[in-house]
Amino acid sequence: MTPIRCIAVDDEPLSLRIIEKYAADLPRLELLATCGDAFEAMETLRRLPVDLMFLDINMPRLSGISLLKSLDKQPLVIFTTAYPEFAVEGFELEAVDYLLKPFSQERFLKAVNRAADRLAANALPEEAPPDFLMAKVDKKLFKVDFQDIVYIEAYGDYVKIFTKDKMLLTKERLSTVEQQLPPKQFFRIHRSYVIALSAIEFIEGNTVKIGKERLPISENLKEGLMEKLSRQR
Repeated sequence: MTPIRCIAVDDEPLSLRIIEKYAADLPRLELLATCGDAFEAMETLRRLPVDLMFLDINMPRLSGISLLKSLDKQPLVIFTTAYPEFAVEGFELEAVDYLLKPFSQERFLKAVNRAADRLAANALPEEAPPDFLMAKVDKKLFKVDFQDIVYIEAYGDYVKIFTKDKMLLTKERLSTVEQQLPPKQFFRIHRSYVIALSAIEFIEGNTVKIGKERLPISENLKEGLMEKLSRQR
């Protein structure tokens, strides 16, 4: 398990010693440094990669809350303070937890576990969006890769999905199918047509040439199409 790299920031030496003692009993914590004020913490954060900061709120010159607000890149924070009135503002800053002094080792461990859960959740890779849609034709379900779609045409309560080598007729609204398509690859040029931008051969007037077909472009959608194509150059 990768240790959680942390620092403690407090103007009271006794409070720092307590955090050092509690952290030493937790192999998952790597206490990189203790800082006596916010300015020392700023320098430490500049030099070291920090995952978690135990941060006192009421400190001279610059408070813990002011320190946190000044950071462009914020580590996770567990506030440590003797003043419960700061709790609301602390949680508004998305603090992991709020330890009210004096706090027990059990309460400290609970806060660390919350931080570990937050870090684990942040580390999960984002699920890649699908690169296909499913089209029901008669009693069969076809997987249609986005890269194979040339254009889609509304056909009453159905749509015709034209791919590079076939046409699929499926009972679906064009607007519903359009919502499944990646907007960077497709564009609705007309109330009856959605096209793959990569399939365009040329545009002439209010028509677009795709394969053997010339499809109409609605006047009110042409400007949006041209703007989108210009951004893809």
